Amino acid sequence: MEFKSKDFSNAPRVLKIRKLKVGLTGRPNAAPVLDGIDLDIRAGETHCLVGESGSGKSVTSLAAMGLLPKGALEVQGGLIDLEGFEITSASPSQMRELRARRIAMIFQEPMTALNPVIRVGEQILEVLNTHSDLSPSEAKKLTLDMMEQVHLPDVERIYSAFPHQLSGGQRQRIMIAMALILDPDLLIADEPTTALDVTTQLQILKLIAEMQERHGTAVLFITHDMGVVAEIADTVSVMQKGRIVERAPIRELLTDPKEAYTRKLLTAVPNLAPRPARGDVAEKDVVTVQGLDMAYGGGGFFRKSDRVKAARDVNFSIPPGRTLGIVGESGSGKSTVARCIMRLIDPTAGKITVAGTEIARLSRRQLQPHRKHLQIVFQDPYRSLNPRWTVARSLCEGPINFGTSRDEAMTKAAELMELVDLPRDALDRYPHQFSGGQRQRIAIARAVAMKPDLLVADEAVSALDVSVQAQVLDLLDDIQEKFGVAMLFITHDLRVAAQICDDVLVMQKGFVVEHGPAGQVLSTPRHDYTRNLINAAPGRNWDFSNYRALDHAPAPKGAIA
Repeated sequence: MEFKSKDFSNAPRVLKIRKLKVGLTGRPNAAPVLDGIDLDIRAGETHCLVGESGSGKSVTSLAAMGLLPKGALEVQGGLIDLEGFEITSASPSQMRELRARRIAMIFQEPMTALNPVIRVGEQILEVLNTHSDLSPSEAKKLTLDMMEQVHLPDVERIYSAFPHQLSGGQRQRIMIAMALILDPDLLIADEPTTALDVTTQLQILKLIAEMQERHGTAVLFITHDMGVVAEIADTVSVMQKGRIVERAPIRELLTDPKEAYTRKLLTAVPNLAPRPARGDVAEKDVVTVQGLDMAYGGGGFFRKSDRVKAARDVNFSIPPGRTLGIVGESGSGKSTVARCIMRLIDPTAGKITVAGTEIARLSRRQLQPHRKHLQIVFQDPYRSLNPRWTVARSLCEGPINFGTSRDEAMTKAAELMELVDLPRDALDRYPHQFSGGQRQRIAIARAVAMKPDLLVADEAVSALDVSVQAQVLDLLDDIQEKFGVAMLFITHDLRVAAQICDDVLVMQKGFVVEHGPAGQVLSTPRHDYTRNLINAAPGRNWDFSNYRALDHAPAPKGAIA
C-alpha cells in the first residue's frame, strides 16, 4: 500500500494547540470534556483526529472555530494559536472576521448546515459579500468558478437550486466550495463523509485532497473510520475520553500502534473478506419476492409527470437463519425494496410472501395480524424510538397489542435488555439517556420482542462508530443464531455486508445487477458496478487487525480510478 510520505517538519505551522481544557460552563469541579489537548498542524498537512463518539473530536474542532455552545461549554485553560492569532481570547467580531478567511469548516450534515430557503449559489455568494470587496459580477464569477473546481455539473442550474433539490454528495460539494472560496489557511472537516455512500465518499475524499494540493491548505480531518484515515492522513492523533492517547505518522500508526485503544479501533474496522459460508440452506423460505416493481410519481388530476421506477423486477428469497444483504449507492432502490416488504409503502407490482402468506395486496386491516412476522430496525434509533416513552413501554407495546399480558411483557422486556447487553434497571430510562449504540440495541430488542420470522435492518449500523458498529453486528449475528430469524440487511458499505451477509444482492438505479453468495459476489464480482463499489471501500488495501498492507491485484477494468 502507498502511504503519504511527505515531510512537514519544515513547513510553517498553521495551528498550535497547547494544554487545551474545555469544561461545562459554570461547573469548574466537573470532569473536563477536553483535558490537556496538544495538537500541531502544518501547511499542506492532513492531520486526522480519530476516536469514538464522545471522545472529544468535535469539541476540539468547535473550540478551534470559536463555536463552543454558549452556556454549555467553555475554554477553561490552554492555548489555540492560528498563525500567531490567539483564538481563545478573541472577541466575537474578531472571530467572524477570521472564519472563512483564515479558518473554515465543513460540517457532517450539509442539509442542516445549509439554509433550506436560500439558493445554494447565494449561500456561497454570501461568504464573499461578507468578507470581500468584490463587485456583484466578480463575486458571482468566482462562485461559479469554485463550483466548477469542486466538480459540480451544470453549475448555472445548481447555482439556482435549493439544498433539497441536490443529492447528498452535491450538497457536501457546496459546503466544500463555501469553505474554500476565500482560500483559508486551515480547513476543518468534521465527519464530512460519514452519511455518504462509499462511491460518493471516495469522490469527496479525492476532492478535498485535490483542493488541498491546489491551495496548500492545512486540513484537520475528524473521523471515527480508520479506513478513511488510511486513505488520506499524513499524521494521526487518537482521542479517548477527552485526551489524546497516541500521536504518530500514518505509516507508524497502522503498522505499529502502541496503545490498546488504538488497536481496538483498528481491529473494529470491517474488511472485505466475506464471512465463512453457513451450513445447509433450509428447504422452506421465510420470505419470497417475485417480480417486485415500485414506481413513484405520475402526477395528479390536474398535473401529469413521468413515473420514476425505484425498483424493477426484483426477485429473491431468504431461508430461516440466513442473511441477504442488499447493497448499492443512495437512490439504487435498496430502502424502497425494504419498505415494500414491510408494507410501509405499497408496491406497484409483484408478489411478497412472508411466513407462507402473500402480503403484497392485503389491505391495512388484513395485514395487521401478519405484522408480528416481520419487524424493522431503522438507521436512526433516536427518531424511531418515541422520546416520551420509557424503554419499558417501547419494548412492551408490541407484545401487549398482540395479546400478551402486561406482567409477562415486562418480564420479557427485562430478558431482552440482558440479551442486548443492557442492564435490566435501564427499563425506566428514556431514549435520550442512552448513547447511539445503546439506542440501536434497544431498537433491536423492540423488534425481537415480537419473535419475528423476518428482521429487516435498514442501514442499521451506518451512523455508528466502527467499534460500536462491530458490537451491533455481533449482536445481530447472535440473535439470528439463537432465534433462527431470517434477515434482510440494507447497506451501502460492502465491508459491512461482508461481515454479516450469507448472500448479497447488488442494486443500481432500481435494477438487480448481481445476486449470489457473499463469497462469490465480493471475491469474484461479475459486474463493473459491483467492482466499483468494492474499489471505493475506504481502507480496502489494508488488513487492520494484523497491521499490514494487503497485496491486491490491479483494480478491475471498469473500476473507479
